[in-house]
Amino acid sequence: MSRIGKKPITIPAGVTVKVENGLVSVSNGKEELSQEISPLIDVKIEDGVIELVRSNEEKETKSLHGLYRALINNMVQGLTTGFTKNLEVNGIGYRAAMQGKKLVMSLGYSHPIELEIPEGITVEVPANNKITVKGADKQMVGEIAAKIRAFRVPDAYHGKGIKYDTEVLRLKEGKTGAKAK
Repeated sequence: MSRIGKKPITIPAGVTVKVENGLVSVSNGKEELSQEISPLIDVKIEDGVIELVRSNEEKETKSLHGLYRALINNMVQGLTTGFTKNLEVNGIGYRAAMQGKKLVMSLGYSHPIELEIPEGITVEVPANNKITVKGADKQMVGEIAAKIRAFRVPDAYHGKGIKYDTEVLRLKEGKTGAKAK
């Protein structure tokens, strides 16, 4: 039995879950997330608890069992508490700002970088060197945060660039003959 797949998911108050035609929909009144489910996995909802049951014991089915349980749990968690990724912008002259629904960043290039923020995701810039990405969809939050980070990945020598706040950079030593600054 899949250790993750066999765990039941409790449905918190204010969240509704529907299963129809292989599509699981989770909503909290304001937002709705949905996920297609493989026909090999059966989703049962009883007494405010979601349980996933697999049809056979094949390797593929076992892996899908844990996968879909995690995806449904992420949807429920996203609609109750939400997901957040924090990024830090390090470097002289590097800064970020919101202009309407666009994130505008100055990252040392000859032009400012603009990123259109999709529906369902909110991006806040509390300081010009901090970016916060929030949303109910865990995959989308991670994707947008990774896209922002990819514009200027931290370099290995000075640490200049955009990094996650939890990320620890291991800086390389410069040339041995170079004078210490």
